[in-house]
Amino acid sequence: MAARTGRGGAGTVRTQPPETGPEPAVPLASSASAGRHRADDVQSIRSGLRYCVAVFLSVRVVLSIIALVSVALLPNAGALSESVRGAAHIPGPVSVPGWPAHAFTPGWHNVWTAWEREDALWFLRIATGGYATGDGSAAFFPLYPMLTRVVSFAIGGHPLAAAILVSNLSLLGALAMLYVLTRTELSEETARRAVLYAAVFPTSFFFLAPYSESTFLLLVLVCLWAARRRHWEAAAAAGAAAALTRSVGIVLAVPLAVEAINQWLESGRRGVPLRGLLSGLGPPVGTFLYLAYWHHRVGDWLAPVHQQAGWDRSLTNPLSALWQGSLDALHFAGVFPGGYHQLDWLVMVPALAFAAYALRRFRPAFGVYVWASLLPPLLLVFGGRPLMSLPRFLLPMFPLYWAAACWTQDHPLRHEVYLVASSILLGIMLLLFVGWYYVF
Repeated sequence: MAARTGRGGAGTVRTQPPETGPEPAVPLASSASAGRHRADDVQSIRSGLRYCVAVFLSVRVVLSIIALVSVALLPNAGALSESVRGAAHIPGPVSVPGWPAHAFTPGWHNVWTAWEREDALWFLRIATGGYATGDGSAAFFPLYPMLTRVVSFAIGGHPLAAAILVSNLSLLGALAMLYVLTRTELSEETARRAVLYAAVFPTSFFFLAPYSESTFLLLVLVCLWAARRRHWEAAAAAGAAAALTRSVGIVLAVPLAVEAINQWLESGRRGVPLRGLLSGLGPPVGTFLYLAYWHHRVGDWLAPVHQQAGWDRSLTNPLSALWQGSLDALHFAGVFPGGYHQLDWLVMVPALAFAAYALRRFRPAFGVYVWASLLPPLLLVFGGRPLMSLPRFLLPMFPLYWAAACWTQDHPLRHEVYLVASSILLGIMLLLFVGWYYVF
């Protein structure tokens, strides 16, 4: 197996998937040693998976407490008139067609209903009533609401509980897959640290809410994990499922093709890596199936794109978006409500640095995945706030967690500063999200 050692103690980056061919006979003593090594390896993986469960439960409990407190901490916009609310820049519950937003009401139910905010209402509406023409619902891809609908039926018709269950189980699975993939590609220590950093990312509360982020992250990890092991059919299937979960899932075609070519070059084999290249068709097929549904229903292949117009995003130069977002963060310092620009910027700037590190440091497929995922939201931006929602869009870009883990490795102070800063931003953004403030 070829391997190269990363800089800065980042661990060993494997350049070849594990060999699957027959092993030659080995002496009995060597066989016993190999058996002990495998047993130690299994024990290490079990310990790591227990760590994932512990991190998940800790974040779930702590963020639930913060969400419950947040409901009664900020001004209750639901009790104000529209004129007063607008003059004071205090947002309130915003309903979507077919799914009214619940008013603020006292009680312990807020432990769960505090998560029913913004796009969560769209997912719940689609899960219960399906899609409608011309109301904007086409912009939300179908796999997550379909899973919610199935689980809701199984538990007796409770869509919010079902959506939270799907999101939380997906997050637990994603943390486990992140640990397994990172441990294989980098090291045990980096794997544990990446899991922790994913769990406390400033917008990680979206993983727990009725949003599709955690399901998408799980499918992305399965897709690239399978590709690394040459399970190309499984990679294609996971890629297609990811593309049915979020529109950006189609970009997985690029890292799949890159990985197929990379493995072919490493192996030195002749011929074309046909199976690997064909796996890259999985994500476009997933997207095609959803577009075909809308063509069959309303005669418009691009209905999901056209209905994005309701979110007032326009095509722009990604560099211009980053530049304008930076200028806004500086210009509106201390000017209400300019703090949203600073929040976006504080999350985005370190992410860009880590994205550059990922492209330089990790396997090409992982770096390419990050930048291919960054490009679409930087091309379509909201003019008044160019970096809006980008902190959420960063969540499934798991090589960013790898880069952060490598940067802090062997530097305890960096690790502590990163954890404190990320946790503070996480608490602030969750507080705003629960209060219906402008964190999307």
